[in-house]
Amino acid sequence: MRLSNYFVPTLKETPNDAVVTSHILMLRSGMIRMIAAGIYSILPLGYRVIRKISEIIREEMNAIGGQEFHLPALNPKELWEETNRVQAFGDTLFHIKNREYVLAPTHEEIMTYHARNVLKSYKDMPQIWYQIQTKFRNEPRPRSGVIRGRQFLMKDSYTFDTTWENLDISYNLHDKAYRKIFDRCGLNYFVVGASSGAMGGTGSEEFMVKSDAGEDTVAYCNSCGYAANVEVAVSNLQAGKRDDSSKNIYEIHTPGVKSIDELCEFLKIDETACAKSRIYINDSRPVLILMLGNEEVNESKLEKLLGGSVRPGHPDELKEISGADAGSIGPVGFNGRIIADNRLKNLNNLFSGANKNDYHIGGIDLMRDVPQIEYADLRIVQSGEECVKCNSKLEVFSAIELGHIFKLGTKYSESMRAFFLDEKGEEHPIIMGSYGIGVERVMACFIEQHHDEKGIIWDKTLAPFKVHLVGLNMKNADVINTCESIYNELNENNIDVLFDDREAQAGFKFNDADLLGMPIQVIVGEKKLKSGMIELKIRKTGERTDVPLNELKKAIEKEIG
Repeated sequence: MRLSNYFVPTLKETPNDAVVTSHILMLRSGMIRMIAAGIYSILPLGYRVIRKISEIIREEMNAIGGQEFHLPALNPKELWEETNRVQAFGDTLFHIKNREYVLAPTHEEIMTYHARNVLKSYKDMPQIWYQIQTKFRNEPRPRSGVIRGRQFLMKDSYTFDTTWENLDISYNLHDKAYRKIFDRCGLNYFVVGASSGAMGGTGSEEFMVKSDAGEDTVAYCNSCGYAANVEVAVSNLQAGKRDDSSKNIYEIHTPGVKSIDELCEFLKIDETACAKSRIYINDSRPVLILMLGNEEVNESKLEKLLGGSVRPGHPDELKEISGADAGSIGPVGFNGRIIADNRLKNLNNLFSGANKNDYHIGGIDLMRDVPQIEYADLRIVQSGEECVKCNSKLEVFSAIELGHIFKLGTKYSESMRAFFLDEKGEEHPIIMGSYGIGVERVMACFIEQHHDEKGIIWDKTLAPFKVHLVGLNMKNADVINTCESIYNELNENNIDVLFDDREAQAGFKFNDADLLGMPIQVIVGEKKLKSGMIELKIRKTGERTDVPLNELKKAIEKEIG
């Protein structure tokens, strides 16, 4: 491809609205352009990368028996109502035409629709169906370029099995395929246990890369490899110790004290002597949650524990439920379900709200004063806590989700009545799995991990072109003729080459070549050409060598394997 005719609108300066490295470099290298918040056009250079990633995905999905579909992004709303996911996705779901249709953020419903009409017998399974298709999610805060957008390209696949054991086989096939895909794409990734969220199901794992641009937070142990999204992560942090004797409860006037920090300052106590109270509404029923000190409620763990609809109580509800506003609520005398984090288990001599504004209670013994209390793991893991597997220190950091695999089980087949007959003629729901990869995220994550201050550093697998041919002084006949000869020879040998044939200064061309980041730069200049030499530069290392013109193709083939 000749750069003079190729649409690659590079930028010298960093766009004001880009802060993430991959977003900056994709804009500067002319790979993408924003149309609206969270909506991007993929330009020709970027689309070449997308196609290479997609082909790797296809090869590995086909290798495990996947069959490729192309499903409609426009879905009848009633199919989504069968699984109650219109409510589960909420405002994230795009509705159109008097809300009769939705733009699919994922395709469980459509795949299940086809399965229920065809997979009627145990003989029809197992099946692996997949597609690479545009998805839509009305993200309230799209950010980080293509990492979190409102329209994106996704590989989603679905498995249909007759037994839970066979689901395990399908799940493991995808796990291995995903590792091959991300290995081939040159990514440094790790796998974490995760929450299934709106997808539902019995188990899931995320494939992630460490990045400050990540929208997820992960707990990771460098010693044993334990990794989990903080939505489900646990640590070996122990419960507090119970005092030998319990005080009688007593009321304390605490005017204007609302937070744990304010209470500790007012009473001159440590936060570990405090039980923080928060009210949640679970399917219209109030639940009081107790946390030790300033520890935060992990709402994903809470949702999994409670089931159904879960939301924080609104400020105007709290007084009616408890008798007090936020900051004065506590477990003693609370009329409703009470669940405390395990760190509070059976503790005594605690301080908490009195369910009366501007008052707190001291001397609380949870065993004595809150006999109906339940305990569960409800906290968010923090850096420096001990690993639950090996007792080494955990690191908590941001990460980008590349892919996610789910054991859906019968959630969708039961709600949409996708049943099959077994060998005995008995009817059962199909057992399903769902597996996704964000294609543009793979591209962005590669750039996050492979760049320097000059630009992108592509490898031979994902590079838009393997060779960047730079002609210096394109008014010189010898330079022009040599470049044309090299360009034609590489194309004839199926070596992708981007030819910078523009009449521009050498410094400008070198800067663009480093920004675009092709693995090999071939530089043709008058001076070296007189002695029959061509300069070859390896973008990753910066290594430069002079190669005789008649040996150039061989040298390039050696570098690209």
